[in-house]
Amino acid sequence: MPGGPVYSASTTTAPPMPPTRYQGSKRRFAEWIGKTFDRLEFDTALDAFCGTSVVAHLLKARGKQVVCNDVLRSNHQVGLALIESDAEQLDEGTITRLLSCRPGIKYADFIQRTFAGIYYTDAENCWLDTVVQNIQRIRRPFRRALAYYALFQSALAKRPYNLFHRKNLYLRLADVRRGFGNKATWDRPFEAHFRTHARRANAAVFGNGRPCKATCGDALDVPGRHDLVYVDTPYINSRGVGVDYAGFYHFLEGLVRYREWPGLIDWDSKHLRIRRSPSPWTSPSQVHEAFRRLFRHYADSILVVSYRSDGIPSVDELLALIRTVKPHVTVGSQGRHRYALSTNRRVQEMLIVGTD
Repeated sequence: MPGGPVYSASTTTAPPMPPTRYQGSKRRFAEWIGKTFDRLEFDTALDAFCGTSVVAHLLKARGKQVVCNDVLRSNHQVGLALIESDAEQLDEGTITRLLSCRPGIKYADFIQRTFAGIYYTDAENCWLDTVVQNIQRIRRPFRRALAYYALFQSALAKRPYNLFHRKNLYLRLADVRRGFGNKATWDRPFEAHFRTHARRANAAVFGNGRPCKATCGDALDVPGRHDLVYVDTPYINSRGVGVDYAGFYHFLEGLVRYREWPGLIDWDSKHLRIRRSPSPWTSPSQVHEAFRRLFRHYADSILVVSYRSDGIPSVDELLALIRTVKPHVTVGSQGRHRYALSTNRRVQEMLIVGTD
């Protein structure tokens, strides 16, 4: 299949990111964030906690040379597929071959044996075992990353709350009257979801004439200098509870690390999550120092920080931290917004900009 289109640095018509079920996605705020970028002068940019790369894609569409970084390997695959790649796509023949057993190959059944009754049905677990092993056999890394993207979105679509935070397959399977529309999505076959998300990912691939890059690691270890650094860290609410992306999406991490998966699992957890790794970004006692180090590290760059008005640190504390490295700080808000799984109706989405 031909590669994606190439857009000039002045374009405003690059393809949008496909919809995602990932918690904390900035897709709904993309137009607002983009208007802020348009008021700033910069050529190179780092999305330091990129998640599903919505903002990195936004920057790429504006002709910037972009680096997207995330500590999770599943998010790194998304960055490879949609940011670093500017041409690779999945043709229909490849998609079809990914979705069924290949003759002469003995498939492992790790998911089927391990996760029975936790997230998916037995038949769905068998399908996942097959497809993830087929994906691993794709030699071209950007095509492999696109296939992972389609698999991730398919897996999320069939999960209550689009998360892997608890053992709750029963919510899908219970024979009860439902007042919401998720059941049709849950009942849709994995194969149909995969084909849809593969095509959507294909449509989001484009080049902007600049070498873009996806990295996987700590935000302080990204090489190079960047005119602008966009920061959207995991969020800690006012009660001190952090958004644990590694916990919410551990199953996607397992898919990427399929051969290593058995050695990564916390076998004492009911939903068989991957063992926890300490992070200052989910610790109320460490997050202030983490922000201080981050801002000092990127003190020579324009800082653009997405934040929620009810977080730890408080907005005032965060502004004080930014002002230690940037003399000019502005704050914008996007009104009151109801976040998924949140009962706080007064929270505002904030965008903080620090310049010299």
